[in-house]
Amino acid sequence: MGLIDRLFGRAPKSAPTEGRFQTLTAYSPVFTSWGGQIYECELVRAAVDAKARHIGKLQYRMQGTARTKLYTATKSAPNPWYTWPQFLERCSNIYEVQNNLFVVPLLDDMGEVTGFFPALPSTCEVVDRSGEPYLKYTFVGGQKRSVMLRRCAVITKHQLKDDIFGEKNSALMPTMELVNMVNQGIIEGVKNGATYRFMAQLVSKAFDEDLRKERERFDRNNFQTGGGGLLLFGNQFSNVQQIKQDGYKVDAEQQKLIRENVCNYFGVSEKVIRNEATGDELDAFYNGAIEPFAIKLSDALTRMVFSERERNGGNAITFAGDRLQYMNISSKISMAQQLGDRGILTIDEIRALFNYEPLPDGIGQHVPARGEYYFVDEGKQDGGNENE
Repeated sequence: MGLIDRLFGRAPKSAPTEGRFQTLTAYSPVFTSWGGQIYECELVRAAVDAKARHIGKLQYRMQGTARTKLYTATKSAPNPWYTWPQFLERCSNIYEVQNNLFVVPLLDDMGEVTGFFPALPSTCEVVDRSGEPYLKYTFVGGQKRSVMLRRCAVITKHQLKDDIFGEKNSALMPTMELVNMVNQGIIEGVKNGATYRFMAQLVSKAFDEDLRKERERFDRNNFQTGGGGLLLFGNQFSNVQQIKQDGYKVDAEQQKLIRENVCNYFGVSEKVIRNEATGDELDAFYNGAIEPFAIKLSDALTRMVFSERERNGGNAITFAGDRLQYMNISSKISMAQQLGDRGILTIDEIRALFNYEPLPDGIGQHVPARGEYYFVDEGKQDGGNENE
């Protein structure tokens, strides 16, 4: 069995009757992959990868008592092929490049969810089967599979015209064309800079045929022997000059505009791309880019896995990041002192700020409160006395 059969099961021998799924906007609910054109741009890939690296650090958790077997099966990996960082990074890459992310469930023989997989179809359309909306995927190899819409997690951005899918990246194409023109200009400039050109005045020959023959003779004698050496100019040439051409240089303001356009579109600063952001800059990046995606993915998988009754009972799938790791060392030390002294953080929680392992035998679960801070029994009106 191939991967598609493992994910969706074998294709039925006879296709069920399908109808067009009607949307409120009457906009055709069809997603078509861009084929990754913008992902081939170095600057775009750097911006997308910077976000994916941080999203890959999110921690997968499941709340509640329902679907405990699922949590056991997916606690260490979402499926047999990916680790959680791989899964999250690929989800982020698909989401940023395609503006649509489809996560399909892995099902056992009983129809129960046993894992998750990010699908990347070439096209996806919503069809109606006996009143039930289905997502009909068509993959690059031509394979087609369908899954009930409510059994899939669909995450979108730039969603306007379509009731189900997000928009394409047409708004970024002028910048991509500019990037392509700049790259071509640099390549051609390097090629031209590595060649020699001369300009000379030909004496006493003014007919076109004579000029052509003299040019061919000069090229044949100087450039077609393959031995190198000197360029010899006869006395029929005068005012011989070398044409010098410098390599193409992109204007600094133009470079800055291109970088800013790409960074603004994907919500990533240049410092984040170069791994130079610290403290408040990383915290802002988490709030504006990482956390919104984590919330979308958490809600989508929760709706895919749990029934409405289970969700109302507090069952949920969450992806959370340790925002405190973005703090610089001095801020972590100050936080450890202020909150540790007041008994707000345990020893292990303080150690986690500095990426230290928990203490053995549960020692780190104690609260290191200073002597002037103490606990009082519930209902005490004062702070107790010196004997308590």
